[in-house]
Amino acid sequence: MIVQNVGADNRTDFTFTVHRNDFKRGQAILQRVSDELGAREVSGDSKIAKVSIVGVGMRSHAGVATKMFAALSNEGINILMISTSEIKISVVIDEKYLELAVRALHSAFELDKPGVEEA
Repeated sequence: MIVQNVGADNRTDFTFTVHRNDFKRGQAILQRVSDELGAREVSGDSKIAKVSIVGVGMRSHAGVATKMFAALSNEGINILMISTSEIKISVVIDEKYLELAVRALHSAFELDKPGVEEA
């Protein structure tokens, strides 16, 4: 996941995820490049998880994002980062909420009901 934005100070921020196994190495590389470019700072968090909902039906069904965000909010799960496409919504959350988030989303989208096949 990669997100770019421009802050109030007119500086560009990049936020992205890497596999946990690459975190320390990536952090070291980023710090070196940051120093070369004169970037403001590099920060990271290895205690996060990415949760996604995916499906081509998202193109034709309004309210999927609303349902996802409401399900997480109802469980008190703060979304740290959001990325979307036509058929996927991914969020980054605190790792400690991963199992709760997945259960809440399964329930919200009725994937926990009998007769729903697992992929």
